[in-house]
Amino acid sequence: MAHIQYVDGLIREYILFRGFSNTLKAFDGELKGDKDKSFRVDKVIDQILLLIHNHDLQGLRELWAHLNNHLFRNLEHHFATAVNKLEQSILKFYLIVAYTSNKTDKITEFFTKLSPELISQSEWKEWFFFPFCKNPEEHAAFAVCFSKQWQDTLLISLHNFLSTIYQCMPQPIIANAESEGCLIKKLQEENALLRSKLSTIQQQQLQQQYLQTAGPGSHHSRLSASSGGDQRLTADGRIRYSSRPSSSMLSLNDLQPFGIPPPTHIVDDFYIIAQESNSIGNAAEGQARGLKSLIRNIGSGGSPVLGRREAALERNKKRSGSVGSRSNWIHS
Repeated sequence: MAHIQYVDGLIREYILFRGFSNTLKAFDGELKGDKDKSFRVDKVIDQILLLIHNHDLQGLRELWAHLNNHLFRNLEHHFATAVNKLEQSILKFYLIVAYTSNKTDKITEFFTKLSPELISQSEWKEWFFFPFCKNPEEHAAFAVCFSKQWQDTLLISLHNFLSTIYQCMPQPIIANAESEGCLIKKLQEENALLRSKLSTIQQQQLQQQYLQTAGPGSHHSRLSASSGGDQRLTADGRIRYSSRPSSSMLSLNDLQPFGIPPPTHIVDDFYIIAQESNSIGNAAEGQARGLKSLIRNIGSGGSPVLGRREAALERNKKRSGSVGSRSNWIHS
């Protein structure tokens, strides 16, 4: 029940958050006098032993009454015998400690206060002789209670009984806050692990389906693809493997963009269209001029080809005439 201290801290923090100063003072005061000791069994046992060794009969009776009202009363009916047996044993242990400490006044006080309650119980009839017995540790009725084994058995039985009750008692909802948080965290971790296993199984199934659909004929190609190389068929019918990865193994991240330089200036598309239209217009105009000159030559009875031939003949005659005049000049 160590988580109760955590819950106490949460409640104290909430009271501080709300600014309930008077409630906080009362809450701290109640925690200091907590008889349940935050439901820690070892603390409860220590408190019982402290009251017994301090011979505080009133405090011991109040603590047991608190446990009886808050814990033992809510148990089933067949536990009543065990609760009564533990209570009577603790009272007897109180008398043993008082006797070993030579506190005869505390023994007298015990019987004075509890005689009306204990006289009706059969197991206490011999214990009324206890204050008058000279050597009670040797008496058959009291000797067993002086043994260390009996005292240790009593404390262990009480410890186990309280531990069982604290573990089985109903818990408030706020007390489950820490345990539910740990449970949710554990479930999230298990879900993440199961998701990882499921993803691995799905990948294996996809690989098996791929191998089945590919068929046995592609066994060599799968081997070469798995090794990251490429295979080619040589002239003698053998398969040659190369360490260069095939294009099918390349991904988009392996492709490098071409180094295309950007244009020097931004050109409007309409400007390009206008230039193309101007060049086409100039070419059409040139063709029209050529046709006009051809038609003009035809109409005048001349031919551009014949004209070129006649011009060549005239140039030859001039050259021959000049040569003849030179020869006549030489002979003369």
